[in-house]
Amino acid sequence: MTRATALLAAAGLVLAGSVVARAAVGESQAVVEPVSDAAVLQGMPRLLSDYGFFRDPAGQIPAGSVTPYRLNTPLYSDGAEKLRFVYLPEGARMTGQGEGLLDIPVGGALIKTFAFPVDGERRLIETRVLLHRADGWLALPYLWNDEQTDAQLAIAGARVPVVTPRGEAISYRVPNKNQCKECHGLDGVVTPIGPKARNLSHEWLDEMVAAGRLDAVPADADQLPLWEDRASANLTAAARGYLDVNCAHCHRPGATASNSGLDLRWEQQSPDAVGIGKRPVAAGRGAGGHLFDIVPGAPDASILPYRMGSSEPGVAMPELGKGTVDEEGLSIVRRWIEEMAP
Repeated sequence: MTRATALLAAAGLVLAGSVVARAAVGESQAVVEPVSDAAVLQGMPRLLSDYGFFRDPAGQIPAGSVTPYRLNTPLYSDGAEKLRFVYLPEGARMTGQGEGLLDIPVGGALIKTFAFPVDGERRLIETRVLLHRADGWLALPYLWNDEQTDAQLAIAGARVPVVTPRGEAISYRVPNKNQCKECHGLDGVVTPIGPKARNLSHEWLDEMVAAGRLDAVPADADQLPLWEDRASANLTAAARGYLDVNCAHCHRPGATASNSGLDLRWEQQSPDAVGIGKRPVAAGRGAGGHLFDIVPGAPDASILPYRMGSSEPGVAMPELGKGTVDEEGLSIVRRWIEEMAP
């Protein structure tokens, strides 16, 4: 038994040799494709292909036990297309934690690929993996090669020239290994951000339960609005959902921006914690001369939309993960503030 297999066995996963993913083909046939338990559980693999997460890496066609998912309200990353996947070893399943993060067992992984259109075609830029190991989560970035055949570990990060879907020429940042911790750090440890039950469709959750990959769909979980339906969604829900996904991983207790006093999580109900009528703790020049994080009815006098609308280093929020202003997200937050009763 390999050390990696022993770790999975200790976590209660029954395996025969390596982890095996089975991709269903029709109703009665299966293609067997190995996903490397050693790569998921040990070391820092040099190439993305070392994991075996994809049958077709360039086409982003996953192996059988790698399941694609989408978020109702996604994180803005300069307009990048993002392809998200969760990997579970054979015999493993996730556990629901109310409307919050799904509990992914040791040996599982989250995979997210960032892509931009080039000449009408998708071009893969980077893939980030979060690996759940016996000692916690490990975040690693991988940079795609020019041939689009594989991605190489980029411990030091990288800069890649891209043109956003809005036609903005930018130097896109692939984060280094330590920068991953700035967004994924919670109480001193790396923690996933995206796959919360409230930000996943009930249909997807039901399918995972039916496949034996999730214990149960959390009952009565609030759902973040579908971002593409934001124009017709409840405005408060759309704005709070946007802030939860784009800001709350840092602006919450135990995270890297907890000293701001802001708590922008979806479940936070205190007006002061969300920033309404709250004076900044240490915004400095980022406050732009404004006195309150949110002034009801007055987005132009509020620090929150001021910083969201800036691309200036030291002022722009979020600080990492984007180099351009999310005009659609900013519009939703401004409208939400405008409609607040003074």
